[in-house]
Amino acid sequence: MTISVTQLEEAQIALKAPLYADVAGDIAVSFEFFPPKTEKMEEQLWEAVRTLEPLAPDFVSVTYGAGGSTRERTHATVARIQRETSLAAAAHLTCVEATRAEIDQVAEDYWAAGVRHIVALRGDPPAAGAKFASHPGGYENAAALVAGLKRLHPFEISVAAYPECHPDSRDMAADIDNLKAKFDAGATRAITQFFHEPETFFRYRDKVAAAGIDAEIVPGIMPVTNFASVVKMSKMCGTDVPAWMARLFEGLEDHPASRQLIAATLAAELSRKLYAGGVKSLHFYTLNRAELAFAICHLLGVRSKPVASAAAA
Repeated sequence: MTISVTQLEEAQIALKAPLYADVAGDIAVSFEFFPPKTEKMEEQLWEAVRTLEPLAPDFVSVTYGAGGSTRERTHATVARIQRETSLAAAAHLTCVEATRAEIDQVAEDYWAAGVRHIVALRGDPPAAGAKFASHPGGYENAAALVAGLKRLHPFEISVAAYPECHPDSRDMAADIDNLKAKFDAGATRAITQFFHEPETFFRYRDKVAAAGIDAEIVPGIMPVTNFASVVKMSKMCGTDVPAWMARLFEGLEDHPASRQLIAATLAAELSRKLYAGGVKSLHFYTLNRAELAFAICHLLGVRSKPVASAAAA
C-alpha cells in the first residue's frame, strides 16, 4: 500500500507528541442554538448557553424554523441572550412566507433589542420537499435579503455556503456565483453547511478563492450524536456520508455514552485537521447540547475565561 507524504507527516505528529498538545488555542469559535419548544427544552438550552459562555465565542446564533414558524421563539431567545449574557447574539432570518415589509419589521425589532448580527438565509419552504418560491412582495433570495438588511442598518451579516453544492443549485459554479452575490450585497462572512471530511472544505475553499471571493468562509461542524438523524439531514442537504462513518457507528444504537465519545473524537479530529489547514474560525451546530462543543474547543486549546455581566459587556 502506498502511503502519501501527508499521511506520513500526520503519523509523525501523532508519535512525537500527544495529538492536541501543541494546538495553540488561537482559534475563534461560535455556536448555533435553536429556540426551545418546551419548558424542559428551555432549561437544556440555557444550560448549554451558560456552559459555553465562558469560552468567549465570537457570537452565538439562534435558528429560524421553516416558513418562519419559530419567529416569536427565535426573537425571544435572541433577545434574552443579548439581554442576560455577555454573548453577542445573532438572529437567523429567512425570506420564506413573508413580505419585505414584514421581514424588515422583524429586523427593526432586532436592532431595537440591541442585536447587531443577522444570519441571512433564503430559507426552506414550510412543506418538506416543496420547491422554494418567493413570497409575493417578499425577498426573492438571500442576496436580496442581505441588501435589504444593509439598507436598514449597518448589520453584521453572515450567510450560508455549501461545500457540496446546495440541492437547488444547477451546479457548483452557479452555487458559488450565488455566494458571490451575497458578498457583493454586503455579507460579512459565510458559514458552511456541515460536512464530514476536511478535504471537502479544502476543495471548496480553493474553488471559492478561484472565483475571486476573498471573504471569510467559516466551517460549520456538526458533532454526530445520532447517526441516523445525521444521515437523514445529510440526505436532505446533499452532504456525503462516508462509508467509514457508518462502520464506526454500527452497533452503538443502545450505547449512548460510547456514541458520544466517538462523536467527540470524530468532530475533534475534523476540527484539528481544518486547523492544520489554516482554518482559524469554527462554527459548531450544538443542537442545544454543550458537552461535545465544549470538549472539542478544549482540545483545540480554547479555555474558559471569566464571564462579564451582561450590563458590563
